[in-house]
Amino acid sequence: MGIGSGLGAQIGIAAEGSYGTYGAPTKFIEFTKESLALKKTTAQSAGIAAGRLMALSSRRVVTRRESQGTLEMEVSNKGMGLLLQTLMGTTVTPVQQGVTTAYLQTHTLASVAGKSLTIQKGVPLTSGTVTDKSFVGCKITSGEFSCGVGEMLVASFEIDGKDCDEAQTLAAASYSAMSPFHFGQMALKSGTFGAETALDGIRKVSVKIERPQDVDRFYANQSALKKEPIENDQVKITGSLESDYVATTLDDLHTSDGGTSLVWEFVGPLIASTFFETFRITLPVVKLDEGPPVVDGFGVVKPTFNFTGLYDLTNLPKIEYISTDVTL
Repeated sequence: MGIGSGLGAQIGIAAEGSYGTYGAPTKFIEFTKESLALKKTTAQSAGIAAGRLMALSSRRVVTRRESQGTLEMEVSNKGMGLLLQTLMGTTVTPVQQGVTTAYLQTHTLASVAGKSLTIQKGVPLTSGTVTDKSFVGCKITSGEFSCGVGEMLVASFEIDGKDCDEAQTLAAASYSAMSPFHFGQMALKSGTFGAETALDGIRKVSVKIERPQDVDRFYANQSALKKEPIENDQVKITGSLESDYVATTLDDLHTSDGGTSLVWEFVGPLIASTFFETFRITLPVVKLDEGPPVVDGFGVVKPTFNFTGLYDLTNLPKIEYISTDVTL
């Protein structure tokens, strides 16, 4: 008998062969919070009938179905590949590093067409029975990463899905030994692309990658379900840098509207040889939108610089992930 609370919950994911076609979960994610739910649109017949005081239950219909929600988690040293691929778009095969057990995934920004997930959620009844809710056709419309002093690196994914299927068998969850990336492993570098150097005074970093898509593709002949969302706007990358005012480096960039490359990375324990567990976001050029320092008391001046990621015509943003995962 399972545990009749959130302690007994589970999330499993699988890449789909085609949009909205259920795939049995192959990875199980350790998550901190989720809000995935079926969203339905209904219509109620309102025909007048002599003496009838209420609408008929038999005349209510479901005119469309979809699913939406968020999935939040700590970024760990294993099991992140499918989520990163669905966010970034590139089809990735992990590359073995030397003859070691370390494998590099390079998720370069690309179209997300054809990239969807089945996300199966196990929700416990108080009796301990875990109910199945399998969300199919899940597209990631944004991913946000953040880490500050004393914190874990956390991620939040916004998800749009085609439907919720409750007729599948709940997969038996299994987990690899994982550990989270955290502030003690964090570094931020800036400067010329490929020659970035450490930026002092940084207390917290956040990066949000938005993948705008038309999620309203409901047509006739689709049984009230949508077709695969299509990208309908440019990718938006934004973020913030919370800092102590130890130098004018960022302030000067704000004043001049100059560009800089940002490399935000977490380097964990050694896997083998010279290869370490790694999570790295590279933004080839960002520009600072606001955040000049102001003095609001006796304490250390702590400006927060907000930035926008842009394209330098040569290099695309990417997320690199080194783990022992042989496959996504």
